[in-house]
Amino acid sequence: MTFPTPPNSQIQVLGACPHDCPDTCALVTTVQDGIAVKLQGNPDHRHTAGVLCTKVSRYIERNDHAERLVQPLKRSGPKGSGRFEPVSWEAALDDIAARLIVLKRNNPEGIVPYSYAGTMGLVQGESMDRRFFHKLGASLLDRTICSTAGGEALSLTLGGKVGMRVEFFAEAKLILIWGSNSIASNLHFWRHAQAARRAGARLVCIDPRKTETADKCDEHVALLPGTDAALALALMHELIVHDWLDADYIERHTVGWAALRERALQWPPARAAAVCGVPEAQIVALARAYGTTRPAAIRLNYGMQRVRGGGNAARAIACLPALVGAWRERAGGLLLSSSGLYPIDRAALQRPDLLAGRSPRTINMSAIGDALTDTAHPIQALVVYNSNPVAVAPDSGKVVAGFAREDLFTVVLEQFQTDTADYADYLLPATTQLEHWDIHTSYGHTDVLLNRPAVAPRGQARSNTWVFRELARRMGFDEPCFSDDDETLCRSAFAPDVVDFGELEAQGFATLKLPDAPYADGNFPTPSGRCEFYSERLAATGQDGLPDHVPNYEPAGSSTDFPLAMISPPARNFLNSSFVNVRSLRAIEGEPLLEIHEADAAARGIADGATVRIYNQRGEHRCRAEISRRARPGVVHGLGIWWRKLGMDGTNVNQLTSQRLTDIGRGPTFYDCLVEVEAVSDPVAAP
Repeated sequence: MTFPTPPNSQIQVLGACPHDCPDTCALVTTVQDGIAVKLQGNPDHRHTAGVLCTKVSRYIERNDHAERLVQPLKRSGPKGSGRFEPVSWEAALDDIAARLIVLKRNNPEGIVPYSYAGTMGLVQGESMDRRFFHKLGASLLDRTICSTAGGEALSLTLGGKVGMRVEFFAEAKLILIWGSNSIASNLHFWRHAQAARRAGARLVCIDPRKTETADKCDEHVALLPGTDAALALALMHELIVHDWLDADYIERHTVGWAALRERALQWPPARAAAVCGVPEAQIVALARAYGTTRPAAIRLNYGMQRVRGGGNAARAIACLPALVGAWRERAGGLLLSSSGLYPIDRAALQRPDLLAGRSPRTINMSAIGDALTDTAHPIQALVVYNSNPVAVAPDSGKVVAGFAREDLFTVVLEQFQTDTADYADYLLPATTQLEHWDIHTSYGHTDVLLNRPAVAPRGQARSNTWVFRELARRMGFDEPCFSDDDETLCRSAFAPDVVDFGELEAQGFATLKLPDAPYADGNFPTPSGRCEFYSERLAATGQDGLPDHVPNYEPAGSSTDFPLAMISPPARNFLNSSFVNVRSLRAIEGEPLLEIHEADAAARGIADGATVRIYNQRGEHRCRAEISRRARPGVVHGLGIWWRKLGMDGTNVNQLTSQRLTDIGRGPTFYDCLVEVEAVSDPVAAP
């Protein structure tokens, strides 16, 4: 692909941010002489409004980074050594295909794809790759590492990942920002929240950590990790006893009210206060505000569901708007994710028919450490793209042990030599968002965005789709679908009557046609058409059909050996493990930190800035301690997700997290983690 431009002329190319963020910003890249010289938000896109976060505003720095992978590499040292030698694309792909052909013949389920949201694009993230692995008969991947607990909880309650439209938060009079550091991770929602506040709305942040968002809200409810369902049930208790209910909406548009009422009456504020570690009066006042303010809106995010009872908690919170009839107004209700509103033609993109009736085993990506060390059903080959599991997967000691297996054939498609890339047998250079086609939805708004390539790929970098096309050709997969180019894939994502591709080409985005208040008269996409307080589908699996408080696997205060609860929220200037290697952003973050309350630090003789050892039964991690007002007593924050190789001792906080799964959705329990902390002498820096 070439990008000819007259000398000294500039062109502007429309695109979309690829990263795992609900904002999905529209981009404008200015290109001169084939080089990207400026990246800005698209001012014509109402959600982006010309504004980008600090991270993505540095995307050209990331694209042009001196450490970009620009040629295929083959391992030349031990697994994990990070030592490679150059190899041609032809030689690399020929060898990879030859190895996969043998496995396809003998044990196709021994091949596992591992990918997630390194790009949120429908083409580079979940199109040609899925076709390839379906045809191969490889193991399926249960992509659970972020959102399945909350997503399945919403599906069981509201019928899908659906909710109010983000722009209408600007009209709300009360906004509960629940489990979200919106300033850092949902910037454009925060713009609407500020507009609401200027018009007189009250903002309440519910989060164990006193985040930057909590600083700017009118109130902060600093509950203990994993106690959100208890708080939601106590709010229901108060709505019931004070009759702050919309009886008509409950009668006409919900299922299971009598049973939920009985459950909620078991949760007076005093009981919830003891569980949540917050004042009883604060719960009472919050319930009064929610029960008497119209319109009231909840911005729920995924941080609160990364505990054992995360699914139940999301279900309990999702019940609240129906109790007070908040859905009647367009500025009322709840938003966790809008992704369920998009009628994506996934069958056209992914071609599950290529499985040809086979039902391969499914590997849960959140338990990849156990899967890689399972000798009874071994994984023999792993193809990693759009993810960095050695850094981001829980219980990383086991993950590292699995990746270090000399008998595991590992292929990694990457832009940089990440922690995972160090364990590759072949390391294949991947394109960035400025270098390839893609099409994007959002889980925070309701627009579709088109990304056009703005510049030529660096060196020999190639897109994910190109790699899987080439492997398919070498393996003799002759179905016509393996010849689809990227623009064709973009066009196949939506039916023409749903999204006008011409509109996407002209302005870079297109807005779904949706009602302002879709659930004002019920019509939820559940089997009953109602908000399902009681879920027959959940009960049919042997679980409680009603939401309840499910205590953490490792509840705060339950262990004398490990008395501190640890959560690991993202560092403000990183996005998962992306951007960690962008020097300007890493300079802002400084180094890996553990935020700790002054009382917990004093009890352990820990000074601000001291090196600490954080440990539990799964492992240990060293970093600097910051005595911080952001931490409440009994809870510490290991800010993530740093690459392991940049840590003091070659680890990060996931050395401590567990592979145990959530109650609903089979998701990870990163924030269900007890630790102890002690001051130590400075270790030798990691190589």
